[in-house]
Amino acid sequence: MSPSVPLQEMIRAIRSARTQCEERGVIQRECAAIRAQFRQADNGGRSHNLAKLLYVHMLGYPAHFGQMECVRMIASPRYSEKRVGYLGAMMLLDEKQDASLLITNSIKNDLSHSNQYVQSLALCTLACMGSAEMCRDLAPEIDRLLRASNSYIKKKAALCAVHIVRKVHELGELFAPAARTLLTEKNHGVLHGAVVLIIELCERNPETLERFRKTVPDLVQIMKGLVLSGYSPEHDVAGISDPFLQVRILRLLRILGHNNEGASDAMNDLLAQVATNTDSTKTVGNAVLYETVLTVLDIKSESGLRVLAVNILGRFLLNNDRNIRYIAMTSLQKIVGTDHNAVQRHRGTIVDCLKDQDASVKRRALELSLALVSATNVRSMMKELLIFLSSCPQELKSHAASGIFNAAERYAPSQRWHIDTILHVLTTAGGDVRDETVPNLIQLITNASELHCYTVHKLYRALLLDISTQSLVQVACWCIGEYGDLLLRGECQETEPVQVTEDDVLDALETVLQSHMSSPATRGFALTATMKLSTRITDNVDRIRSVVSIYGSCIDVELQQRAVEYNALFKKYDHMRAAVLERMPVIEKNSPGHTNGESMGEVKENQASKKPTEPKLLPQPANQVCDLLGLLGGSEETLQPSPSTALGLLTNTPSTAGGNLLDLLGDLEPEPLTPAPLVPVYDKDGVALTLSCEKQSDTAMTVTLIASNSTDSDISSFTLQAAVPKSVKLNMNAPSGDFLPARGAAKVTQMVVLNYQNKVNLKMKIRISYSSRGSTFQDTVQIDTFPGL
Repeated sequence: MSPSVPLQEMIRAIRSARTQCEERGVIQRECAAIRAQFRQADNGGRSHNLAKLLYVHMLGYPAHFGQMECVRMIASPRYSEKRVGYLGAMMLLDEKQDASLLITNSIKNDLSHSNQYVQSLALCTLACMGSAEMCRDLAPEIDRLLRASNSYIKKKAALCAVHIVRKVHELGELFAPAARTLLTEKNHGVLHGAVVLIIELCERNPETLERFRKTVPDLVQIMKGLVLSGYSPEHDVAGISDPFLQVRILRLLRILGHNNEGASDAMNDLLAQVATNTDSTKTVGNAVLYETVLTVLDIKSESGLRVLAVNILGRFLLNNDRNIRYIAMTSLQKIVGTDHNAVQRHRGTIVDCLKDQDASVKRRALELSLALVSATNVRSMMKELLIFLSSCPQELKSHAASGIFNAAERYAPSQRWHIDTILHVLTTAGGDVRDETVPNLIQLITNASELHCYTVHKLYRALLLDISTQSLVQVACWCIGEYGDLLLRGECQETEPVQVTEDDVLDALETVLQSHMSSPATRGFALTATMKLSTRITDNVDRIRSVVSIYGSCIDVELQQRAVEYNALFKKYDHMRAAVLERMPVIEKNSPGHTNGESMGEVKENQASKKPTEPKLLPQPANQVCDLLGLLGGSEETLQPSPSTALGLLTNTPSTAGGNLLDLLGDLEPEPLTPAPLVPVYDKDGVALTLSCEKQSDTAMTVTLIASNSTDSDISSFTLQAAVPKSVKLNMNAPSGDFLPARGAAKVTQMVVLNYQNKVNLKMKIRISYSSRGSTFQDTVQIDTFPGL
């Protein structure tokens, strides 16, 4: 290929290459020719060669050898070369390249050039790849251009000032006076650049924000002029006058009116005018309306205006465009807590969105529908949600089931309705529910004593129909084991009377034990239920004994251990079997914010605050004290007094001569447990992380991280990752879960064991990752001090 081949011919040759190897050959030959011409002192085709090199760069091939040529062409007095040189600099250079420092002086000279197009090239390049050092050096020049008379230059200078403020925050004060004067311009391009610059300044400096709140009347007048202006071919887009500028002004008004009643009052009338006069049949009008709604909801607006904003979002829900429906539900999700009644008016439309084919729209509709559940509509909303659960995509089943459980627990009109709802969810999506569902449902059934007969009959029928849903089978086995006598009586008044025999019940449990679909945990539930039935039936005790003995040699260690212990109850401790297998007592309901028990911090506080009562014991003979070790041995001797706690026995039994095994502890009094202090280390966007430390030795420590979620939406895929210095060894145990329900309904605990040297400077960096409302979030926090270290 000839070195003088035009750019179009080179592109044609590259595209006609049949293989990647042939394409590389074409590019290598052309790059070699370009290098050779770059080395020539008198090169008339410099811009032509650099243009070809930029195309090679766009294809992903190395083009770094053209950086210095860009610097030389920027310094050229010819506009054609300067234009290609600046383009090359924007593509081949960045602030990390040393060559970028060489063009600082050229940019400064071109910013003072008499030709506005040369000034424009310099401004665009600085705004694209200007480093912090370049921004500091050239900021006075940009401030000068912001005050120039040429609108074309002021527009470019305003956008360049935005880049400078982002790179060097403290330079924002330099541009604030000029930005204020730009609002008096008539040119829409200059106004747009000024508004973008003011937004950047206000977001980074609270003092500047207060200063620019005085410009709200000016912004209102500019916006009114846009809304009420007639047709203008230069700015009209689908019947809307300059919607891009309108959106920017509304965004700035939202920032200025946030938490400020005076500024909000000044823009209320304008927002109502925009909301009522903007055409909603076109996408452009919907964009302006959406920005108006966000502004109304974020400032201290009047109640009537907020209702109007919610109604606009309700109209968006009826739009055929799925993107518009999606953003409408996203916005409604944010305000459902503050404007619940206004959002409730659109409940029917929101529920209809559950039938949408788009997965993202379905997810948003599900989250919003769950947030709309209240005590007054819980029955109707649950009916719709259960219908959705039966047909929703697999990836939404877990989220839907979790939301239904939370809503049912919060607003259940009766215990029977609550139990029926959870059983319906388990039947429909039992394989996708969280692990704590089984113990929570068992707790609910235990507390509803008047529904024991009804529940065991219903679960028995469900067990006969399907044994593939593990969570449902586990609850059914537990209920049959606890309330099997009620099942065998067949006296339930709330369901059709069904005569169930002992053989029928044992056949069902044996089917679960022998099924290949049953997990080890499910088999454990079934084996325990079978064992419990030995005290609730009379004719098939031998059959139960044989079933239990079979599993004494099971390959699963947990199942084998249970079977061996149950066999021991049959053989050696048969006189205690009825007492050991009696019905479970009523389980106390967990307090809000806990799942399946108390959190670690509160457990320790309770241990420290409640000092155990220690009953005083009368002196006992040595042989009776020693008989404590034979409590299961069937001895006829009894201890006096009775009952007594183990703690009391250990601490108050006097030492006696000969064989007093309890004297190993001497007369030591147990010291009350001191709770480890909980130190907050992270709190952002409703996600909080606390830390407690427990020193194991001089070189080892256990760190407990407890995460909670105070937002109104559930958090999934929650993970914690830790990093420590190389001199420290870190071992992270498995977390208690990866799901954080809304409003602190449960917490996730992560245990970290650190092994370190005595004099090491201990630090730990934690990365927090989670998903909420369809978005993924990630943040990092560094821990420099550890309590108790």
